[in-house]
Amino acid sequence: MLCIAGGAVPMDHHRPGPRRDLSLASLPAGVVPFVALLLLQRRPVAGRALLVSGPGCPGHGLCRSNVQEQTRKQVALLNATAQDLFSLYLKCQGEPFSSETDKLCNPGSVFFPAFRVNRTSERKEVMVAMYKLFAFLNASLGNITRDQEELNPTAKELLERLHNTTKTTRGLISNLTCLLCKNYNVFQVDVSYGESSKGKSTFKKKQQGCQVLRKYVQVIAQAARVLLPHLSPP
Repeated sequence: MLCIAGGAVPMDHHRPGPRRDLSLASLPAGVVPFVALLLLQRRPVAGRALLVSGPGCPGHGLCRSNVQEQTRKQVALLNATAQDLFSLYLKCQGEPFSSETDKLCNPGSVFFPAFRVNRTSERKEVMVAMYKLFAFLNASLGNITRDQEELNPTAKELLERLHNTTKTTRGLISNLTCLLCKNYNVFQVDVSYGESSKGKSTFKKKQQGCQVLRKYVQVIAQAARVLLPHLSPP
């Protein structure tokens, strides 16, 4: 069976299993300021991007030769798969989410970082906004995945898609880190994270995931329209 809902659900969403090494020694060389902020900061933080230029960026060896093309493909892939991920998530949550999607999955009440750039914005501004957006999404996807591993442990396709989307998002963050450092000597960005679902009821966990993924579908489409022209070959 693809999705089974309604199983026993522990209230604490931290499941036993492999732990991610969050020590600075485990981070890729040259990207510590960005990745450390992403991995180690847990409390919700609101604020504008903190742009700091200086000696903190490593040499250009951080970037692969095809980093711009790779970034473009990652954004296009996330945009192409977002709606299917949301639809599968709905299917796996069961009722009333399938029949009352507009009511229960309205993203108006969930925090999401402001995304005010457009195609005419400066490229540096676009890159910073993208980094803040995908750092938020990476944390949110991790939260949703942990909840679904508890709520729907047999939903293999959903869990696989969540893991794959998170993996792509992490790769995108790494590439944005590279581009910001290489092109603009920006090595710190103040990011914001949403509310944790830890300790919430089963229904609230499902609803929060539903709201975040619906907003993700909307925002990733906008992000693709804005970012892809900036990454297109000359």
